Amino acid sequence: MDVKKLLLSLKSSIRDAIKLMDSGGIGIVFVIDLKEKLVGVITDGDFRRAILKGIQLDQNIERILNRNFAFVNLNDSEKIIINTFLNNNVERLPVLEKGSLVDVLFRENYKLEDKIILPEKRIDIPIVIMAGGKGTRMAPFTHILPKPLIPIGKRSMLEVIMDEYLKFGFDKFYLTVNYKANLIKAYFKDFDHSYNLSFIKENKFLGTAGALKLLKLGNNTPIFVSNCDILIKESYLRILDFHKEGNYDLTIVAAMVHHQVPYGVCKIKDGGELIELSEKPEYDYLVNSGMYIVNSVSFELIPNDEFFHITHLMDSIKENGGRVGVYPVSEKSWIDVGQWDEYNKARTLNDFS
Repeated sequence: MDVKKLLLSLKSSIRDAIKLMDSGGIGIVFVIDLKEKLVGVITDGDFRRAILKGIQLDQNIERILNRNFAFVNLNDSEKIIINTFLNNNVERLPVLEKGSLVDVLFRENYKLEDKIILPEKRIDIPIVIMAGGKGTRMAPFTHILPKPLIPIGKRSMLEVIMDEYLKFGFDKFYLTVNYKANLIKAYFKDFDHSYNLSFIKENKFLGTAGALKLLKLGNNTPIFVSNCDILIKESYLRILDFHKEGNYDLTIVAAMVHHQVPYGVCKIKDGGELIELSEKPEYDYLVNSGMYIVNSVSFELIPNDEFFHITHLMDSIKENGGRVGVYPVSEKSWIDVGQWDEYNKARTLNDFS
């Protein structure tokens, strides 16, 4: 594209801008100063607003000039370009080199429908997603399709989980696989994706903690561990800070669940005499959501090639003088799609559309 044909000087009129916009055919013109530096843009939307306000077309373009415009620089990464489009309601992006216009990018060329805003800073902490279970709660669905590939909107559950981590700058993923492992691997080979993804194959079911022993990580580092059928809507950076500041070896992300008994509850003493009748009492519980942070040094407490649940690891940590923390989140922040009722609710949420 010859961007010089889209340039206007600051001395031009609104009418000049409209004529140039019509000839350029992309709904935007670019205004430069005497040094040919881009100082503002005018779009067809600016023109329409000017007409509706009764602004005369022979007035100077400064009257409707947008000086606070979105742009990218010539050597910016595709991630920056995508984020700029997503963060701004624009169809065209000027590309600048030392302040001068050198190109124009078109929103439609970046297929942004399924993209999410990504932090520019990458956080080098591994994310382990336990994707090897049989998904018996979702049978007979999982007799054919592995639970991690359950569709939520236009994505699989695995993609939904990984995309949530990507929002906070985490992009190093390990999937532990066993049941229908080849289907899961084939799924991610079948399309272009931006996940930094590795597979850890279990030869037998090892449990949540037992599978962690298969990871070969040199340094002691905190690691996020998640079941493949839950999503936590919370700042993962805050969870990580809580884990570090509390000097915990393992942190459980726990959801506050509210439960009301739909009946009157009797409290009795020996012999059957009523002490108290509580009508539809309400209780609150912190329940294990299925998301954790574990320091990799704790892997030394996991036996080799044995089934070892995450609760076994918690016990071992405490028995060896370590610390286990609990990070509470609200009930609505925890989405468990590993059962049919919750899965059907999740399908209607905007987060997954």
